Amino acid sequence: MIQQIKYYKKLEEILNSSLQSHEVLHIDLSYKQIGHQGSLLLNSSLANCTNLTNLTLDLRYNQIGDQSASGLGSALANCTNLSNLTLNLGYNQISNQGTLNIGSALANCTNLSNLTLFLVGNKFDYQGLSGLGSALANCTNLSNLTLNLAQLQIGSQGALGLGSALANCTNLSNLTLDLRGNQIGDVGASGLGSAIANCTNLSNLTLHLGGNQIGHSGASGLGSALANCTNLSNLTLQLGYNQIGDQGILGLGFALKNCTNLSNLTLDLCYNQIGHQGASGLGSALAKCTILSNLILELDYNQIGHQGASGLSSALANCTDLQNLTLNLGNNKINKSQQLKIKRKCYKLKRLVVFIIDFLC
Repeated sequence: MIQQIKYYKKLEEILNSSLQSHEVLHIDLSYKQIGHQGSLLLNSSLANCTNLTNLTLDLRYNQIGDQSASGLGSALANCTNLSNLTLNLGYNQISNQGTLNIGSALANCTNLSNLTLFLVGNKFDYQGLSGLGSALANCTNLSNLTLNLAQLQIGSQGALGLGSALANCTNLSNLTLDLRGNQIGDVGASGLGSAIANCTNLSNLTLHLGGNQIGHSGASGLGSALANCTNLSNLTLQLGYNQIGDQGILGLGFALKNCTNLSNLTLDLCYNQIGHQGASGLGSALAKCTILSNLILELDYNQIGHQGASGLSSALANCTDLQNLTLNLGNNKINKSQQLKIKRKCYKLKRLVVFIIDFLC
């Protein structure tokens, strides 16, 4: 039987409705400035929705703060039948206490199989994140998880705590983590990788780790972990604006050699310190991914010369199933004649349908 989805975009509509019987709810109150009083009324209504199995709740930019976030957590704790939850609490001045209480509530939702949680632009750190980690550790039935925790300064300690929680989510098949601008460093990246190594059922993985002060050991540690995820078919790895050099990229390449089931790969490594050795080594690794059909490589603003770019493009010739290739080598050390040679090598890929290459400086 197809369940009817109820959509609400005004607080007044929610308060004047009988929500108890609903199993599927979509509430969008983003940018409504409902504040503390409005959130109290909303939480009171949600607490009665004990039959809910699917909930989408968008409360971005509402200045609800810790007290209201805690109340929301208490309401969700009653919704023990939830299997699908999307919760957007971005930019709400929520600090550690509010986040801890939300985590405590989610820990009761043990039937969750799909969870999407946006907490970008709030004010908590690794201590608040520990509450979310405890909740995730209880949600062992999760198969799809999306977490947006960008720009929160959780540091390496926060990344390690999050990793410990994810290590219990061994049933995950789809994972998206956005940890941009959190200063997790090498220790945090390696620890996060070690946790993901336990998620051997992953087929789709997206990691946004840009601007995190990750260097050689962090990239290598992350690579060693990904080497265990042999079932990956789709991988997006955003590591731009870090301090990764040749050694780190070679360690990362080691992982890709094992991911022989990859068909779609996006690697963003812009604004790092990759030279010819790293670029050639990356190419050698990608050459093992023989069933790749879609590849995006963002390598602009590195230190790659003709030798590295040539080695990379020669290796890609082994990816005979490639149909779509985007290669960004802008602002490196490759002159015009060398650029032409690299293009010619890529054009030899017989199945290529879409080819985009950028050398712009």
